[in-house]
Amino acid sequence: MIPKIATENAPKAIGPYSQAAVAGDLLFTSGQIPLDPVTGDMVGSDITEQTEQVLKNLTAVLEAAGTSAENIIKTTCFLADIADFAAFNAVYAKYIDSAPARSCVAVKDLPKGALVEVECIAKIEGK
Repeated sequence: MIPKIATENAPKAIGPYSQAAVAGDLLFTSGQIPLDPVTGDMVGSDITEQTEQVLKNLTAVLEAAGTSAENIIKTTCFLADIADFAAFNAVYAKYIDSAPARSCVAVKDLPKGALVEVECIAKIEGK
C-alpha cells in the first residue's frame, strides 16, 4: 500500500483522494485550493489572497510529510484567468523561491469556484 499524508493543517480532501502520497523518497501532493483548513470555507476574493491560502495549505502538506518548499522538484499551477499570472507569481515567489520546474496553465473552472490551484512533487528529506 502506498503511504498517504494527512494533516489537519490543510483542508481535508473534498473527494475520494488524499492530501498527498509517498513513493520512495518522493511526495506527490494533490492540488490545493484556497480553503480554510478548519472551516472548509473558501478564503479570499482575489488572486493574491487565494494564492496565499493555497501556498499555506501546500506548505502544511509538505511539512506533514517531513519536507519543505526548498525540496520541491516540480509544481503544476492552475489559474482560472491567465491575466492573474503576474499577481500569482508575486505571491508564489514568496513561498517557493527555489525555482523548481513548473507548468502554469489557465483552465475553464476549478473546484468550488477557486481562482487558483497548485500541486507539487517534492523530495522527502532524509529518504
